[in-house]
Amino acid sequence: MTYRPFVLRRPFTSLLLALLVIVAGLAWQYRSHLAAFPAIIGAYSAKEYCSCRYVMDNPADYCVGYVKQYVPTSAFLDDAATKRVTAKGLGSTQSAAWLGVREGCRLLPQAAELPGS
Repeated sequence: MTYRPFVLRRPFTSLLLALLVIVAGLAWQYRSHLAAFPAIIGAYSAKEYCSCRYVMDNPADYCVGYVKQYVPTSAFLDDAATKRVTAKGLGSTQSAAWLGVREGCRLLPQAAELPGS
């Protein structure tokens, strides 16, 4: 019986292992970008909803549909009295507030507390 290398004996397994090593290498190379991704969901939802609602003066129902994403937000709070919006997605909470007519909406460095959190 002749010896054949692993790659020749199991070509699909070898291809799967090579693909796994490539994906792991790419994930390691882009780890800082991947770590920042959870904050993007809440920040996008809060900022865009704030702009839609308070800068463009659209109704709340329209703005909820406007910021709807494939990855859903787990919590959302629109405080009309202070014109502040807080959204939570993938475990990260972000807030945006309307600053004025000339400034519009801006993400806040410290997120507001969500009720029940």
